[in-house]
Amino acid sequence: MTAKIKLNAASGGGSVSIQAPSSSSNNRVIALPDIADGTLLTSQSTLDSTKLSPAIAAGIQQSDIWRSTTSHQGNVSTLANWERPDSGNQGYIGSGMSNSSGTFSFPSTGIYQIQFFAHIYIHNTTSKSQRCTIDIRFTTNNSSYGTVASGHTNFGGGQGFEYIFGSSSSNQTYAIFTRHGDT
Repeated sequence: MTAKIKLNAASGGGSVSIQAPSSSSNNRVIALPDIADGTLLTSQSTLDSTKLSPAIAAGIQQSDIWRSTTSHQGNVSTLANWERPDSGNQGYIGSGMSNSSGTFSFPSTGIYQIQFFAHIYIHNTTSKSQRCTIDIRFTTNNSSYGTVASGHTNFGGGQGFEYIFGSSSSNQTYAIFTRHGDT
């Protein structure tokens, strides 16, 4: 037998039912607020953010964008000459990343999303195929590095110099760092 409480409307025939869980191991408690008018939730109600998970309650606390200001060609191990964009509304949230010659340091530990965008083109074309690879590398000890993500493009019939285009006036080659939460 299922226990149920049914409340009938004073007029109009509507009702509200509250039904108990189907087994004794599913006990639930609903505490009614101690307020004068008895209203539980309205369009003016607020939600206490401490009841949410920390990542949702806090929102994004770190986000930063950096762009490469110099074009590079050939085999380059680390893209240098990075800056925060100074055009448009492209600020950062939190204390932001720090950069030393193309090596970025994170302001705090956590789970980060790193997006990298590269404007790549080939200068000369012939029949030889060219390939350009971009890696996002990481280190935990500042001496040995591993690849965490890699992207490739192939120019089907080109021989010459591959360029990674940089600019100090627009985001051509750039990275976005966003911290989503704690580890």
